[in-house]
Amino acid sequence: MPATLSPVPRVRVTQLLERMRKTRVAVVGDVMLDRYLVGDAERISPEAPVPVVTVDDEQVVPGGAANVAVNVAAIGGHPRLVGAVGDDVAGDVLREALSALEISPAGLITVLGRPTTSKTRIVARGQQVVRIDREVTNPLADRFRDALVASAHAVIADADVLLIEDYDKGTIDAAMAGELVAAGRSRGIPVVVDPKLHNFFAYSGATVFKPNRRELEAAFSTHFVGDDADLEGARQRLGTQHLLLTLGRDGMMLVSPGEPLRATTSIARDVFDVSGAGDTVAAWVATALAAGAEIQEAVWLANVAAGIEVGKRGTASVSANELLAALDEKRLHPR
Repeated sequence: MPATLSPVPRVRVTQLLERMRKTRVAVVGDVMLDRYLVGDAERISPEAPVPVVTVDDEQVVPGGAANVAVNVAAIGGHPRLVGAVGDDVAGDVLREALSALEISPAGLITVLGRPTTSKTRIVARGQQVVRIDREVTNPLADRFRDALVASAHAVIADADVLLIEDYDKGTIDAAMAGELVAAGRSRGIPVVVDPKLHNFFAYSGATVFKPNRRELEAAFSTHFVGDDADLEGARQRLGTQHLLLTLGRDGMMLVSPGEPLRATTSIARDVFDVSGAGDTVAAWVATALAAGAEIQEAVWLANVAAGIEVGKRGTASVSANELLAALDEKRLHPR
């Protein structure tokens, strides 16, 4: 059985949160626009056997890497976001949404002829009825790729941590993945990677590699049962210092060299929506490491934050004050 990560004492949490407010976090990856159409469904359409949703509220929020930047800002850190948007209304709306949250959209490259990745969720009576995605996942053309890499290097040069958010939407290719990791390592800053399958093995040299169980098992074409040797072998093959495996309702598992498996259990009381939980974990781990936290401290804090996030509806962030309140309420730390 894995060892359980020890809770972080409250005085240490307070110290880390204060330091996290001074961190500069480079966030590079696939940005998206999340749109929620919320209403009620009381009848079935006469045209097809589907519910008719009467929309009475519309919410538009940054998603993907942009949501990670929002989470960093909610903690109190200073995100520097780099990604690609289309020359369309969704791209303009995303820039405006970021600016309203005091997150600079200056690092977003406009790609002509390419739609901004967007996800529209239709929600009726608290339940998601359908999700409509608009995206193109082809690699960026060379001139846009070069512009994005230049923008990434500019923010990495002045960052305390590099957080790479790869959702397989075409912003990052395998060569760019390796180049970004090398840039972070040359600066001597932690490199945290939140991967999907396409470039899964391209991030050798990362400090933390954070897949979920399904992604890890798909990449290795095997079923991991929590065996130390199997997961340590996966960590070594990935070439990462720490492998952080997210397990949904079962919390997270940390695989580190020379250490036994260490695990957390989810603290979530209610799970309304898991959208964005992985973004919250990535943001908290990266920002804590930037502030000088040990890896086990960063993971423990991220687990608490994720337990708060899934209790919210839609893509959401978790602030430092919310985390402190949750710790006090649940008494998850030694006094």
